Amino acid sequence: MKTKTKKVLDLLRAYEPANMLWTAPDGSWPIVWARARGTNVWDAEGRKYIDLTAAFGVAAAGHGRGRVVAAGQRQMGKLLHAMGDVHPHPLKAQLARELSRITFERWTSGAMAGKTIFANSGFEAVETALKTALLATGKRRILAFTGAYHGLGYGALNATHRAYFRDPFGTQLGKFGSFVPFPKEADDLAGTKDRITKLLRSKQFGAILAEPIQGRGGVNVPPAGFLPLLRTLCDQYGALLVLDEIYTGFGRTGTWFACEQSRTTPDLICLGKALTGGFPLSACVGRAELMDAAWPPSTGEAIHTSTFQGHPVGCAMALAQIQELEIHSLPERSAALGAYLMQQLRAEISAPGRSIEVRGRGLMVGLEIRKAGGGPATALVLETVKKMLHRGFILLPEGEFGNVISFTPPLIITKGQIAAAVAALREVLK
Repeated sequence: MKTKTKKVLDLLRAYEPANMLWTAPDGSWPIVWARARGTNVWDAEGRKYIDLTAAFGVAAAGHGRGRVVAAGQRQMGKLLHAMGDVHPHPLKAQLARELSRITFERWTSGAMAGKTIFANSGFEAVETALKTALLATGKRRILAFTGAYHGLGYGALNATHRAYFRDPFGTQLGKFGSFVPFPKEADDLAGTKDRITKLLRSKQFGAILAEPIQGRGGVNVPPAGFLPLLRTLCDQYGALLVLDEIYTGFGRTGTWFACEQSRTTPDLICLGKALTGGFPLSACVGRAELMDAAWPPSTGEAIHTSTFQGHPVGCAMALAQIQELEIHSLPERSAALGAYLMQQLRAEISAPGRSIEVRGRGLMVGLEIRKAGGGPATALVLETVKKMLHRGFILLPEGEFGNVISFTPPLIITKGQIAAAVAALREVLK
């Protein structure tokens, strides 16, 4: 292991719990990031990589996007911190206005507005939505889906399906979430409808919480009728439709938000990751009428807030990030390049003795590899991701069994970079 990398990892071993970071015994994983720009990352030893993850989908407009960074720097020199729910700052109001414009106002041609509660991370936006649903409906239970990942806070964990995350803390969870199988084929929808209907008839469910495309669950793409079905059932049984677009939002799937592809308007939408391009800020945006009915007027102190809520630097960067996505038509670029990436993967990639499935929308693509007998090829995928790293490509495994290679690069990636990544992957798998 190189000297600079070893120093960093040794410090982390000494001062961070061992569960936080996995390190390969042979020193082949991880790398230590030193700087990033555009689609590239450089490690502590100076080696250059193409980032095919956008750092968990955050760098949608590219790492270190000039105007976004400059907006943050200007704000840091002007006002580094304000007082959340007590003494606000102008950019918080401006960003709330922008989020209304690009969500509910755009979806309804101005007939409806949105109101925003800001937070710091994705799971906090989800928990804000859960609180909103409880206040609005008086019903504590939520319905979620197998494979769902909505974050690891104690509220969000009730809707995060994987037992690996929930079981260690099960004795402290409220256990107000119920799970229905996530549909993957059109033929699954009738069964999905029956299961959801049976639960909603209990009249104890205040919300259905869903990802339009499951990210960490393995880039699972539901059939086209899935979100419209959820909208219909929520309207019929008096539940709120909450869409977690923390991963899929801001052009990732080829439209500004994935729900637009089925023309489904949620009651609440949770946003994060690419919102700022790199600063911790998230948002729960809801129908204005709903938000006003759920949350009572302040009597001097908010019942849900935090010290850094609507941070001025994050708001400045988010406003610049939204501008960059619009000016450069990055959602449309994501749609075109995502189609090219999937075509290349289907044409070029094979794994002898294994079955392969390519799926996704826009630049949110998964390559699932299974053994000949149908079981997940977890070991092969993990080894492949590691070998790709050594060839200069950063990838992540996803899915419960880690057998899905996910591609969520910056939306500014080029066809040449995609072709180079696919060629390298083809060689590794052979």
